[in-house]
Amino acid sequence: MRRRSFRKDACDCIGRLEPPLRVLGSESIPHSGPCVITANHYYRPGFNAWWLALAITSVVPADMHWVMTSELTFPGKWYAPIGMLVLRIVLKRAARLYGFTPMPPMPPRPQDVTVRANAVRKVLSYVMKTTYPVLGLAPEGGDMPGGRLALPASGAGRFSLLLATRGLSLVPVGVYEQDGRFCLNFGPAYQLHVPTEMSPDEKDKRASTIIMEHIAIQMPSHLRGIFHYVEEL
Repeated sequence: MRRRSFRKDACDCIGRLEPPLRVLGSESIPHSGPCVITANHYYRPGFNAWWLALAITSVVPADMHWVMTSELTFPGKWYAPIGMLVLRIVLKRAARLYGFTPMPPMPPRPQDVTVRANAVRKVLSYVMKTTYPVLGLAPEGGDMPGGRLALPASGAGRFSLLLATRGLSLVPVGVYEQDGRFCLNFGPAYQLHVPTEMSPDEKDKRASTIIMEHIAIQMPSHLRGIFHYVEEL
């Protein structure tokens, strides 16, 4: 399959938005890596997650490698089996078309352990062989009710720490809608660290919390969810 430029497609798509995309914190937009751009998984009916990837990619002047879901689930819906099957095929094709790494959906399922481990290895391999990599990641990994922030499922923090130990800084982005405008708010890059004496599970949760707190600062207060206490770091 011939590869396509996701950045070109993203620019073509976002360029047609009316009203146009509003970008805040443009001074914090990374021009190169190594970094991980972390965004909230903003959602409302009629607004799907691919818009956040398109919008962020359209304003970052570097080729991005997105860690994307390999499957969409439809909890409680009668059409779930058919929908999951069809979209699994579509998402696999999209990952191949743009050269992205597909990851099993969150929260983690026991049957996905091997597939998830292989996906993590592929991302780490991409980081090691790429000069100045720029990754894209939505740690929450799923649609959040009301578009409000939530703590990611287990494993997201651990994965981010693996990337941080390989020299990647983290760049937080708040994705939301305000006054009829689609908005991105970029925050300054930072280094992800957690206390070494913590247990693996504690490190995972602490890393996820730090990531979401940085994203929360870039969000309107009513969308900060469980991170409503965050004002500044």
